[in-house]
Amino acid sequence: MTLLVTVFAAVISTAVWYKNAPESKMMVSVLCWLYWGASIMWLADAIFEYKEVGAEMFSPAPADLLNDLFLGLSVVALGMIIWIVVLLVKDPKGVIKAALFKKK
Repeated sequence: MTLLVTVFAAVISTAVWYKNAPESKMMVSVLCWLYWGASIMWLADAIFEYKEVGAEMFSPAPADLLNDLFLGLSVVALGMIIWIVVLLVKDPKGVIKAALFKKK
């Protein structure tokens, strides 16, 4: 489930990035890299789990599915937090700079 959640997040962020690719003001490429990296990590985890437990991997208990869903959603949320921090630090539109140095 974690792999599925992060792959969906990666595909959606890639589509948004591609739609706005020439401008790239919101730095969505950072979000794409984070989610694709997480997807590759979960894919490697799934491969090693399959080697370890075999076909049992495809029939998890409902509690395990829920735990994996929460883990996948928390990874997506952490990726968004990292993206927001990078966006605030880089400030591509100059909004923070304008708010901090606003003359009264």
